[in-house]
Amino acid sequence: MGLKIDLETCIGCGACVSACPFGALSQRADAKVEVNEACTACGACIEVCPVGALSMEVVEKKEAAGSLDAYRGVWVFAEQRGGKLQEVAFELLGEGRVLADKLGVELCAVLLGHGVKSCAATLFEHGADKIYVVDHPALAVYTAEPYAEAMSALIRKHKPEVVLAGATSIGRGFIARVAIQVKTGLTADCTELDVDADKRLLLQTRPAFGGNIMACIICPDHRPQMATVRPKVFKHPSPVAGRSGALVEEKLDLKDPAVKVLEIVNAMQNEVNVAGAEFIVTGGRGMGAPENFKLLAELAEALGGAAVGASRAAVDAGWISSFHQVGQTGKTVRPKIYIACGVSGQIQHLVGMNSSDTIIAINKDPDAPIFGVADIGIVGDLFHVVPELIKALKR
Repeated sequence: MGLKIDLETCIGCGACVSACPFGALSQRADAKVEVNEACTACGACIEVCPVGALSMEVVEKKEAAGSLDAYRGVWVFAEQRGGKLQEVAFELLGEGRVLADKLGVELCAVLLGHGVKSCAATLFEHGADKIYVVDHPALAVYTAEPYAEAMSALIRKHKPEVVLAGATSIGRGFIARVAIQVKTGLTADCTELDVDADKRLLLQTRPAFGGNIMACIICPDHRPQMATVRPKVFKHPSPVAGRSGALVEEKLDLKDPAVKVLEIVNAMQNEVNVAGAEFIVTGGRGMGAPENFKLLAELAEALGGAAVGASRAAVDAGWISSFHQVGQTGKTVRPKIYIACGVSGQIQHLVGMNSSDTIIAINKDPDAPIFGVADIGIVGDLFHVVPELIKALKR
């Protein structure tokens, strides 16, 4: 459906403009009304028009539907920093392989940078059938403008039906620009992906309404279907040594970025890398005070150098740095062992850690939601349980 405006009938009263809840209507210089792409065909404007100048018409979609058939293939943005491929690239290749096999298409990686062609062999070993490489000085250091320009050019030329990127500072920084430039949708921070093979739809699941529900989002009318995925949501696939594929080197005339990077500062260099830890001990509201995190640090040390994590409640209370936060608004983690101490287990926290191999929960509330995902649950006072664990580990 689409909104139709009879300009001959329109008297330029503006009643419909103020009635539109989406700001999709505006008045031209001659006071006549025009509609923009924000229109959702809700019909609110039709009800208030005093002269009946507005109506709904059926928009023929046969041509648009046919154009979707030209899009085939699953693409993964292979994020690299300083010539080093990031873990999220491999995680997306693993999940992309599953999606591509269900759709019966190629799995392709897109590698942007300068002097990064050597990374291609590793991407092939991790599942890529084809790799598009754009090597250009403008891509040597990440800035959003040239990265978006390069990715958009590739999409327009080769027409993939699915494009995935990591929900990292780089992925989040430029992929939304790409979606706008190629006129499609984007679902951010997905925690689960699947496909409806019959309808060729990407099923994109992400937390919604403050993390209180998990929403499944589809993009039926535009291509490509684009999503960013949080790191550590999917497993790192096992590489196949010697595996190869097609390498396509694209020559693009990219503009010099308007933003010049003068210096790169690694703010995490003196902080714990919670996202990459194999063992994590996390404290929540039940820790009671910032000094009590020393107890978790002692447990982490007894475990052989585990990382100390925290729930949002603990971070918001100022008990520990936000670098330690695990959850929807923090880091997504996938350790071998995750020990939750005094963490209630709200869904916002669970989406960031429920892919851990083994989850151990310590909470004095037997009805705490954290026990719903725990492999081992200990109902008790953490200030009694944790010291005993430390003693046992030291023995």
